[in-house]
Amino acid sequence: MNHSPSRSQVFAILPFDKVIISYCLAMVALILVIGRPFANYRDELLFYSSVAALVAAIARYVPVEGTRLTDLIRLLYPGLLFTFFYRETGGTMFLLFDSFYDWQLTGFEKSVLGVYPTIYIDRHLLSVWLNEIFSLCYFSYYLMIPVFLLGAFIKKDYQLLRSSLTAICLTFFISYFLFFVYPIEGPRWYFASAYMNDIDGPVFRPLTELIITMGAVRGGCMPSSHFAVGLVIFLYCFRYYRKASWLLLPLVIGLGIGTFWGRYHYVSDVIVGGVIGLASTLFIWNYYPVSATKRYNSESIKEPLTENVS
Repeated sequence: MNHSPSRSQVFAILPFDKVIISYCLAMVALILVIGRPFANYRDELLFYSSVAALVAAIARYVPVEGTRLTDLIRLLYPGLLFTFFYRETGGTMFLLFDSFYDWQLTGFEKSVLGVYPTIYIDRHLLSVWLNEIFSLCYFSYYLMIPVFLLGAFIKKDYQLLRSSLTAICLTFFISYFLFFVYPIEGPRWYFASAYMNDIDGPVFRPLTELIITMGAVRGGCMPSSHFAVGLVIFLYCFRYYRKASWLLLPLVIGLGIGTFWGRYHYVSDVIVGGVIGLASTLFIWNYYPVSATKRYNSESIKEPLTENVS
């Protein structure tokens, strides 16, 4: 007689669980090895240790194939953690170095482009309508992740969710690692005294400024994780939700421009972020491919790279 567990009893370590736990443990190890004095990193040690334990508990006690509610928790919980992970990077910004390196990056950009792009935009290109268009695109980033994840969940594209969330997690964590490997504070601080004009706009510019003021970390500029993750979502949409991708394309292009138009990033940050997002997506497509039949539900999922932990 077949005694295989029922759907409600299936527990597994999913690829994005592994990525999250690996990142948390790597940060704990780095802090223990090079974080001095330890008193400065107590909160970070507690955070990363607690999140690793939480993810392990979710993998152990929340079934992969259960009710619609448990599926929601099991598949989408990483989306609730990204903001907390981002905020935590502020505490480790100077884990390796004690200063920002904007002078180096801006010198490189000027040697290649002949100008400081952010200063050139300030002097020659600003207009209310362009400011609003690029601010709208930048603001759209904050909706991309929840709309994409919830849309795939509603469609029961669970395998697609697992793959895309793994790529998103990988993209975020590579970006966050680089934040302290090459700390850059960003043009809005580094060039603050050099700007001659305000970036004005009636709606979306104030909205993006409000979000940045409330939640931005000083530093966390290289690479642009916003553009990197926006590109990951676009690539998944282009491959699996082609019609939606054409609506997303101008927003992602505008997001890339908006990051340095709005003085949040340098051009180099966007390029490096794009490379990370593309590389992470291609890696996961190869490592964790979604079947040619893109739509799955809990009745039909048969996928690799899960480890039973029951």
